[in-house]
Amino acid sequence: MIKKLLAAFTLAVSIGSAFAAVDINNANSDALRGIKGIGPAKAKAILDEREAHGPFKDAAELSKRVKGMGGKTVERLQAEGLTIGPAGAPVAVAGAKPVAGAVVVKK
Repeated sequence: MIKKLLAAFTLAVSIGSAFAAVDINNANSDALRGIKGIGPAKAKAILDEREAHGPFKDAAELSKRVKGMGGKTVERLQAEGLTIGPAGAPVAVAGAKPVAGAVVVKK
């Protein structure tokens, strides 16, 4: 019985997380501020940078282009539902530990 409840809870949480995903390249200020850790100032900085230089290709580019968005911050935001890049898949930042479910490509 407990296993069934745990499985149902896990399923509900994962479904809720899927609907909470916010694509940084399409989101408006309100959507960005819905991500825990992004306030009005950071949302504005992201939107200003995106408008000035185009969409973000990956997490590393987001870290470089937006002041105050280091690798660990981007990892945390991805865990909260922020997606980056054309496929919206989490991408590892150079020098940071991979996020659970992230695709790491070694060159």
